[in-house]
Amino acid sequence: MDVLSSLEHRPYLLPAGQWRMAQRWNDLLFAHWPIEAEAIARLLPAGLAVDNFDGWAWVGVVPFWMDRVRTRALGQRCVTVPGTGEFCELNLRTYVRSQVTGLRGVYFFSLDAASALAVAGARTLFHLPYFLASMRRDVSTDGTIEYKSKRLMSRDSVRFEASYRGLGEVAGPGVDGTLEHFLTERYCLFTPHGGRVLVGHIHHLPWPLERAEAEIRVNELPAAHGIALPEHAPVLHFARELNVYIWSLREDL
Repeated sequence: MDVLSSLEHRPYLLPAGQWRMAQRWNDLLFAHWPIEAEAIARLLPAGLAVDNFDGWAWVGVVPFWMDRVRTRALGQRCVTVPGTGEFCELNLRTYVRSQVTGLRGVYFFSLDAASALAVAGARTLFHLPYFLASMRRDVSTDGTIEYKSKRLMSRDSVRFEASYRGLGEVAGPGVDGTLEHFLTERYCLFTPHGGRVLVGHIHHLPWPLERAEAEIRVNELPAAHGIALPEHAPVLHFARELNVYIWSLREDL
């Protein structure tokens, strides 16, 4: 299926102009916890507000690995990015809406990656809070993914260790109004830069979500960014792969 021609599921039209980067995301675990909205609101930059579900803000930790990273070079030629052929990434995120445009999207507290070039490029081009990390992913015969991450060149090590797998029951795309749709069907991200809020639009097919199981043994990301998780188990989802297109940042007007 041509991803760029499948638009019926989008909440708004594709942005003008051509996409800047393309990536494939693989073996994603979505682990989400409900948080008091006020606790997350104080961590957001001016111009963004908490997007809540049933009165709660939601914080997600998302380990995965990516490949097929491509970018548009000068002359609009699409090229593979050297040094980013395949690497692990780990996100700490929440869900927000723009107080200017009303757009709903993702706000990242941090993004850890095992590629120094990807970290430098994302910080420079997309002004996102990327951190270089030592990361390892191993897959057992039953499909269980052993995932470890330790942040490098940081005052704190900020570790994450988990075992997880999808349960092989693809439920199809989340239905609008459900929690799984709220947590995953997002088509833009926001990031502050130079006193402004910038928005980066993305496009992909609806998430092919599965039920998941996970054992999260170490999770130091939330505390490193001023977030206290509740004691109960997270809401879990899994997705095997998704092709994603990303547009250049623009001001949230």
